[in-house]
Amino acid sequence: MIVIGVCGGSGSGKSTLARLISQSLSCSSRIIGLDCYYRDHAHLPFEERVHINYDEPDVFDFDELYEDIKLLMEGKPITTKGYDYANHRRADSPELIYPTDVLILEGIHMFRDKRLTDIMSLKVYMHVDVDVCLLRRVRRDMMKRGRSIENITEQYLATVKPMYEEYISKYIKEADFAVMGGGKNPRAIDAITAYISAKLLAEKFDRQDQRAKEKASEG
Repeated sequence: MIVIGVCGGSGSGKSTLARLISQSLSCSSRIIGLDCYYRDHAHLPFEERVHINYDEPDVFDFDELYEDIKLLMEGKPITTKGYDYANHRRADSPELIYPTDVLILEGIHMFRDKRLTDIMSLKVYMHVDVDVCLLRRVRRDMMKRGRSIENITEQYLATVKPMYEEYISKYIKEADFAVMGGGKNPRAIDAITAYISAKLLAEKFDRQDQRAKEKASEG
């Protein structure tokens, strides 16, 4: 299984790029978002959950994500993780996710944990102007997550912008290359798809060569 990492600021087009890459592949693929691995704070009242800093690295359960990816790489299924943005609660499902040829991981802190970056064959950073990211985030949060403009503005100034400057903007140093202009970048999609196809083909030949050597040694 080939693991691809996509990282960048909120609203930079990570999910869009991941989806378009997945759709361009002729092999099986799956996208897993870091947002699904928020730590659950069910023990806290809603009023307190609202004010948690959801943009800092420690709010994510990297251990759980890493263990799930290890299981997939071993050929074992995992349960589906999810998150309820309106109520700030985990929303996991017993539905199983099975191993695929390509696993695409995307999230604002996807390059934070070295255990994860070490298993990524390709690390892509979304390099988009922060003002553009803000406008996209406002539209997304209002339409898909039921947030008010007041809530979005408060969260952006309190956590999103500071965490971007302190952490996320620096992840570009971990990337193999950066994508400009957002997720709908056809040249980037073509390049990444071509890389994945070549990588899969090389691994197929390696497996065939290994089997041939094993068969020859047995004879």
